[in-house]
Amino acid sequence: MQPELRGIFPETNSSITEICQVYQTTQEFYQEVKYREDFKNYCQWYYAVAEQHQKELQKMRSDINIFGFFLKLIYPK
Repeated sequence: MQPELRGIFPETNSSITEICQVYQTTQEFYQEVKYREDFKNYCQWYYAVAEQHQKELQKMRSDINIFGFFLKLIYPK
């Protein structure tokens, strides 16, 4: 083998198929890691937003019902 190509091509005793399989397995592993990390981040965001919405809902329930007040003025019983 030419000296310039030794850094590009693997040595003759290792098979190209084995190298490609290792590369593909490595790529799949990193894709799975990224997918799980993205899913974990999404779940954390979702729970934070859900908690914020629950707090806002409780606050809204304790506020004065202005709309109901005006309805009572317009449509008294």
